[in-house]
Amino acid sequence: MNKKITAIIPARGGSKGIPRKNLYPINGKPLIQYTIEAAKNSHYLDQIVLNSEDEEIRHFCSDLGVDASYKRPYSLAGDQSRLVDSVVEWLDWMEVNHDLPDVIVLLQPTSPLRTAELIDSAIEAFLNKPAVSLVGVTEMKEHPAKSIFVEKDSWRYIVDSGAYVPRRQELEKNYFTINGAIYIATPEWLRNYNDFTVQGKTQLFETPHDQAVDVDAMIDVHIVEAILNAKTIKYE
Repeated sequence: MNKKITAIIPARGGSKGIPRKNLYPINGKPLIQYTIEAAKNSHYLDQIVLNSEDEEIRHFCSDLGVDASYKRPYSLAGDQSRLVDSVVEWLDWMEVNHDLPDVIVLLQPTSPLRTAELIDSAIEAFLNKPAVSLVGVTEMKEHPAKSIFVEKDSWRYIVDSGAYVPRRQELEKNYFTINGAIYIATPEWLRNYNDFTVQGKTQLFETPHDQAVDVDAMIDVHIVEAILNAKTIKYE
């Protein structure tokens, strides 16, 4: 049976680090457009939809061929709102107005270097295993054994390694971080767990560092532009 696979692009109008971040120009192109173009070049995505409360973002994405008919409630678009809650609410809306997809691929606009090839590889990994949830991860640059927690006038190592702090060459290489570049799940999974990831159940999909840059502050914009200008990989 062929599965209907829908990409959902979440894009709030507000942001703290970079005002109007999702429309912020990077190399002359709005941030969100990179994700739209990558999604449109995927071989597996049957539909690309927007999840936003912002009219300007909705009009912009609609002009690029994205389905922007759903409007996220303002109550789910605040700084403290959980992204997955807006996705579940969209599922409820879809069930009333359209047919539900079999698979949902969440593509956040803040990962502009994620390519269509990476999206397709993640979808293939998801479909080729009996998994109902997948998340993109990258190997941690800052090893937990070298990380510290600071509180008031004191600090402590996050990972207790005793008196001995291992050298970089001795550190294990099996520590990863969720990078936000891609999440995949079924509607049933999202309604059951109300999250894309569940420890021990969600399949991990390793992505290269250069495609996992998350734009949160202006330094990230400069990093993305430097990588794009280097033209090391194709970002469409």
